[in-house]
Amino acid sequence: MYYSYHDVVQFIEENDIRFIKLAFVDIAGIQKNISIMPSELKRAFEDGIAFDASSIYGFGDEERSDLFLKPIPQTIQILPWRPDNGRVARMFCNIIKPDGTPFELDSRKLLQNAVEMAKSKGLTFNFGAEFEFYLFKRDEKGAATKEPYDNAGYMDIAPEDKGEDIRRDICFTLLDMDIYPESSHHEMGPGQNEIDFKYSDALSSADNAVIFKTVVQSVSDINGLCADFSPRPLSDKSGNGLHINMSVKSVDGEDYFTEVLAGLLKHAAEMTAFLNPSDASYKRLGRDKAPKYITWSHENRSQLVRIPAAKGEYRRMELRSPDPTVNPYVAFTLLIAAALDGIENKLVPPEAVDHNLYTVGPEVTSKLSLLPQSYEQAKELAIKSEFIRNSIPLGFLR
Repeated sequence: MYYSYHDVVQFIEENDIRFIKLAFVDIAGIQKNISIMPSELKRAFEDGIAFDASSIYGFGDEERSDLFLKPIPQTIQILPWRPDNGRVARMFCNIIKPDGTPFELDSRKLLQNAVEMAKSKGLTFNFGAEFEFYLFKRDEKGAATKEPYDNAGYMDIAPEDKGEDIRRDICFTLLDMDIYPESSHHEMGPGQNEIDFKYSDALSSADNAVIFKTVVQSVSDINGLCADFSPRPLSDKSGNGLHINMSVKSVDGEDYFTEVLAGLLKHAAEMTAFLNPSDASYKRLGRDKAPKYITWSHENRSQLVRIPAAKGEYRRMELRSPDPTVNPYVAFTLLIAAALDGIENKLVPPEAVDHNLYTVGPEVTSKLSLLPQSYEQAKELAIKSEFIRNSIPLGFLR
């Protein structure tokens, strides 16, 4: 682990790093970067490297456009898909204003603040992510098509599953970056894949989610393919989900599992605009194992929150509504805030709904609360929500 400017300089010299990417994300969680030479590192750590914020989606206009990036030394990683001769490294950065104060739409800093707030209350939240994505072929000019890379189905194997080698290359690349995938397999749709991550602390898990999408897109491109993380790339096939697994530990040894669950369910509708942040997101919800109602149950994959059959350190709750277009820093910030509300106010979850909600009749579903049915409806709920206003800036609405 590298904690200072001098540690980073030593790491760069020892690994023949010639190029350094200073990375951050916009309000949508899309990674951006400025590349500098090692000779500029001292200035980056002391003063920051300036960039035009008015050109970054959601960051502001031309009137106040200067922001600065200050690297976070412990996030340095070598990019293994770049040449070994003159290597490239990347560091995530804090975004600051010219006066040195934090930029309010720096979503990584927002999550860091939420983690510190939880820690001050003796609580630690861990997250695991399950990403789904499609692999599509490119045409003779290299442009992405909507032709799936294969026609395999759920957990099929080679030769039907042509994505097996791609997933393996992705996993090996992640391991080279000290990021640990837990499992991978073919998903339900043609050309659809899933890779799951081991549990990590909130900041590491969010960083890994951002890095993961870059790795998938880079490895896919090297192999002449296009990776698609959109919520429903093919209108008549399964959508892409980002299932978020969450657990809580307390220094006093108390079990706050049910209170956290209650907090997530209470604020689910208000958070949906940030967990499903596009019109396309709502073409996925309510279909093909994506939830429609604000419910929970054990093991049941038709629910918003599923409690998997796991014990001890693997005990967790799985939120099934988000899709891969989320900003993971914003998503985890909101989930921590909802969990803290559940704990502090001793909330009690509703009774479990032990039905298959895709097949059960209106005698059950008519009594259930719905998730927002469109992005406009979700935004309206978020704008009116005191919980949202107290948790994150509304500037993160897209």
